[in-house]
Amino acid sequence: MATLAHALQLIGWWIAPLIIFLIRRNSRFVSFHALQALLLQIVHVIIVAVLMMLWFATIFTTIFHQTSGKPPELPPALFLLFPLVWLGFMAMWVGTLTIAILYAIKAGRGEWADYPVIGKLARKMLKMGPMEGHFA
Repeated sequence: MATLAHALQLIGWWIAPLIIFLIRRNSRFVSFHALQALLLQIVHVIIVAVLMMLWFATIFTTIFHQTSGKPPELPPALFLLFPLVWLGFMAMWVGTLTIAILYAIKAGRGEWADYPVIGKLARKMLKMGPMEGHFA
């Protein structure tokens, strides 16, 4: 189930790790891995929301700054922002794919592998010590 929590986040986003986290609360190993996958998906949603707000703010700013008497001009910021937003989405997708596969393999081996930053937060939320479970 811990392996599924990592792997299913690729197609089930935050819903699959949440379901596994809620169903398998009695297993600290599965809860730990499912919570990490869930927290990664929450961070992913927050970053997507920020990128979308930035994108829409640029579009609406461009629309409101157009003058009625002149032909429309596209601002240079739009040409810079579009590739940056696209690269941001692609980087997040590749990062999530890599992390999900890597940690699904580790969970399948029975390792208590922590995500780089999210692992410490998951341990605090589950009231686990920094080394608890590493030797189980």
